[in-house]
Parts: sequence; structure tokens; C-alpha cells
Amino acid sequence: MSLHGDLAKYGYRQELSRQLRFRDLLAYGLVYMVPIAPMAIFGSVYAGSGGMVALAYVIGVVALVFTAFSYAQMVRAFPMSGSVYNYAGRGISPPVGFLAGWVILLDYVLVPGLLYLVASVAMHATVPVVPVWLWLLGFVAVNTIVNSVGIRMTAMVTRVMLVGELIVLAIFLVVAGWALASGRGRFSWDAFYNADTFTWSLVAGAVSIAVLSFLGFDGISMLAEEAKGGSRQIGRAMAAVLVLAGVLFIAQTWLAAMLVAEPASLRGDGDPDGTAFYEAAAVAGGGWLATLCAVATAIAWGLPNSMVAQVATSRLLYAMARDRQLPAFLAKVSVRRSVPINATLLTGAVSLVLGLYMATRADGITLLSSLINFGAMVAFLVLHVSVVVHHLIRRRSRNWWAHLVMPAVGFAILGYVVVNADIAAQRLGLTWLALGVLVLAGLYLSGRRPALSGLAPAQTHDHEMERV
Repeated sequence: MSLHGDLAKYGYRQELSRQLRFRDLLAYGLVYMVPIAPMAIFGSVYAGSGGMVALAYVIGVVALVFTAFSYAQMVRAFPMSGSVYNYAGRGISPPVGFLAGWVILLDYVLVPGLLYLVASVAMHATVPVVPVWLWLLGFVAVNTIVNSVGIRMTAMVTRVMLVGELIVLAIFLVVAGWALASGRGRFSWDAFYNADTFTWSLVAGAVSIAVLSFLGFDGISMLAEEAKGGSRQIGRAMAAVLVLAGVLFIAQTWLAAMLVAEPASLRGDGDPDGTAFYEAAAVAGGGWLATLCAVATAIAWGLPNSMVAQVATSRLLYAMARDRQLPAFLAKVSVRRSVPINATLLTGAVSLVLGLYMATRADGITLLSSLINFGAMVAFLVLHVSVVVHHLIRRRSRNWWAHLVMPAVGFAILGYVVVNADIAAQRLGLTWLALGVLVLAGLYLSGRRPALSGLAPAQTHDHEMERV
């Protein structure tokens, strides 16, 4: 069956343009995850893990490999935009899908705002004469214009930016490795395991922070209607991006951990200014390397990372709007550009307002980070449940490994991380979920109960296809 037929089966038209190849998806995922993302939150993860920062990223990779596998199962079953919203709605039931979409909105809608804010604060620290609000406005304007032009323009820009990030990372890895070989810093495996500080709950709490670096691999699933190879390409790209980024994260944090000047102080006092990685870079190569890493991180978060985050958010809004679970104007697609133009513009506007407001709060970055991580992990938990319910229960699959063992292990690992997450994040996240329940009740009372087009056919495929 053609890719257009895959959508028609569910009652949708192919409105978005299928132009993305595997390499585009790979670049998109890497840019979304940001190969140098740990540089911005290194100190927080280091302090939260008792110095075992590399271990936190190792566990993060392992946990999310199971999640990527579940994504691959569900994107093959439902090859369309909307990610967990569609997977839960079609795999379990439309009301559950609405709540899953609501929870992941906490992640997707807030992520661009956080990225713009982090980048603007960092650039203001580098160039104080330009205020935070002006940096923020510039980042939002550039990304919104690029994303409005079309997905090919976004793909081209992000590939160029990705090359720049990888060059900066390569420079750091080479200089840091040479510094350690020359006697600066101290060679140690403590970043992977330190018997004096290790506890599972401690590491799980640090993983809940480190997960922020991994958010983005799942955003590839939002491009299911724009990928040339369809769902199989999406699954391959997600797995490749997760493993590749994980290796880069572990390598740079391990080297940085060995170059921390005062490990005990960083573990005890934390990193309120977010400069721990850059200080380690200064130990390795001097002020030029610290400045290079700081500016590169700021630009990476403010332009390519937030650019692709805006793409993913607009696709989620588009998917929910065409199912009448969000205002209909968000489902409008530009005929000329084949992009959900209103959803793209709204995402830019919300990010600008949110970023400007959070810039006035001392805890703005911390608050946004906690909310985003909680929303993402809860959505991942729902994803694992969707695999079991849709494949194993509803369609009588006997592939126990793919449809029970893998999602169950992924659920258990992430469940432990969520339980050990920051208490404030848990409270705010549950408050958001409770608000979603109220909105769902309002939809029912207004006669607009969640319903997904083409749902019946999706649940009546023959069992032979399910067992593939």
C-alpha cells in the first residue's frame, strides 16, 4: 500500500509534503537532542548523581532504547503525525489518547520556550550589551520564519548547524583528551561508579535531569507524514539517533568530570550558574575553549534545537486540531509551503511570551526543565502501555518479546525514574494532568467527546499482519 494510502485508511488526506530522507531524519533528531546538550546541564547532573554523571547518561540511554523500540512498534501500526497522542488514542482509546496528548503538550509546548530562554540568558552573559528579551525575540523570529518557509528549508538549516556543533564537540574531545594525557585533571572511572556516593535513588534522580538531553529523539515520530520511507525509516532514525547521541553524551561528560577542579565542592554546592562544564573546558584548554563551548551551546539551543522543537510542537497541535480536540484553525496547512502554518506561528508566539515571562523569574529555567522532563517521561510510560494493549491484548499478538517484555522493562525503568524525580516536578506535572482531566470532562459535556477518524479499520487488521 502507498504511503498516501496509509493515511487514507484512517480518514486523513496527505497534506504535508513527504520530502525527508533518512539522513534528514537523522540530522533532525541529532539537532533536536543537541550533541553538546550536556554542556549546559553538566553541573546539575554531576551534583545530582554524586559525581557519577556518565552513569546517569548510560542509564538514560538504556532506558530510552526500550522507549525507542516501543515508538518503532507504534509508528508502524499508526504511521501519522501526533506521536503518543495517536498511539494511545488508537492503541488504547480516544480519551486516553487525549490525556496522553495533553501530557506530552507539557513537554512539546514548553520545550521551545525553555530552549530560547537558556540560549538568550547565555548570550546575554557573553554579550551583556544585548538584553535577554532582545536575544529571545531574535531567536524566535528567525526560527519561525525558517519553519514557515517549508520543511526542506528547516532540514537544510539544521544540517548546517549540526556540522558546526559536531566540530565544536570534536575540538573539546581532542583538547580534553590531550590535557588528561598531559597530566591535567585526573584519570578516573568515578563518573561511571563511585562506591562512596552510589545509591540507586540518587542516580535515578540524576537521570530524571539528564533525560532533558535525550528529549528530541521522540520528536522524529512527529514527522511520520513527511518522511519518504514512511514508518520504517522513522523507527530506524530514532534508534540510530538515540545510540549515537548517547555515545557522544557519555564521552564528553566523562572527560569533563575528570577535569573538574573541585569535585567535592561541585557535588555539595551544585552549579547554580550553569558554568561547571565551561570551567572544566578552561582547565583543559584555557579561556578560549570555555568561551567556544559556551557560545556554541547557546547558539545550538537558541537556533537549530529550538527550530526543530517548534516543528515537532506544531505537528502535535496540527494532529490534535484535525481531530477536533484543539481549535480547528490549528489544522490549517499552507497550500504553497505544505506546513501547518497557524500551529507554527502559535508555537512561536507562545514560546516568546513564555520565555519573556520565565526570564523574570529566578527559578524560570529550573521550573521549565522539571515540567518538561516530567511530562515527557509520563508520556513515555503511556507509550509502553499502548504497545501492550494494542498489540498483545487487542490484536492477539504472540510476539511476547516485542509486545510485552521490551515495553514492560522500559516502563519499569522509567517508572522508577519518575518516582525519584523532583517533588516539585511531580506536583506540577500532576496538576497539569488534573487540568487535562477537567478539559476532557468539558469536551464530553459539550458533546465533543474525543473521537479519531478511521479508528475501526485500525482495530480490525488481520492477525497475520500483527504478528510480523
